Amino acid sequence: MKIGIIGLGLIGGSLGRTIVNRTSDTVYAFDISKKAMLDGKLLSAYHKPLDKQDISELDVVFFSLYPDALEETLKEYCPKLKDGCLVCDCCGNKRRVTEQMKNLSKKFPNLEFISTHPMAGREFSGVNHSTATLFDRASMILVPVKASLKTTAWLKQYALDLGFGGVVMTTADKHDEIIAFTSQLAHLVSSSYIKSDTAGQFMGFSAGSFRDMTRVARLSPEMWAQLTIDNSDFLVSEIESLIGSLTEYKTALENKDKETMKKLLADGNEKKLISEKMRRSKS
Repeated sequence: MKIGIIGLGLIGGSLGRTIVNRTSDTVYAFDISKKAMLDGKLLSAYHKPLDKQDISELDVVFFSLYPDALEETLKEYCPKLKDGCLVCDCCGNKRRVTEQMKNLSKKFPNLEFISTHPMAGREFSGVNHSTATLFDRASMILVPVKASLKTTAWLKQYALDLGFGGVVMTTADKHDEIIAFTSQLAHLVSSSYIKSDTAGQFMGFSAGSFRDMTRVARLSPEMWAQLTIDNSDFLVSEIESLIGSLTEYKTALENKDKETMKKLLADGNEKKLISEKMRRSKS
């Protein structure tokens, strides 16, 4: 098969390297950055640079772009793709993307559209930090927009063949609701946490908990600003819930209420154990 990847960042680069390493498919890639293309070639993230002629021969194309860039790029590429080509994105939000895909599917009824979200990443960005093992045992989320059962089943199996640990089928609304908690809130909490005045004095006083809490504060401001603003309704709700919980802890501390603090901590510990049991049961 001929696979196109538009955008050679961390995800696009890792996807290309994985496909090159684990399949016999030919990977064509394009990035507006000449350096990204050069680095991607050196890292074997693709076989050939994507040119105008190749676009019409692609069987599948993955758009690994920021949400704002994705809209115009889809409009540019869809008229050039052959009938039956599967169009996928790798964005972290789905409502905005899938709405555009629905509109494009009416204009280009012979194309197929499935929105994807590889649930893997690092605190570093760019193709230089891509790996051929980034997606190993990770979850791949699929949001079918307009695709046959045969194509959807193929993409699910393809993700497993690439090393993903599992595939989750969902809707755009449910995806954005859950991702606000599991991903976006964690990044905002980490970014807020590291802003403490005490953070500048941590040398010699930090251990694993500090590293865990601050790891995802290192991020791309441009990308995460787009993702969080696009998902602001669900994210604001999660922030309000978090503020409510923190207020309970704060009140217990102000009142030096040890029994309430023990109860709050025990409740958090229990919920963590429950979440771990759920994760193990599905793995």
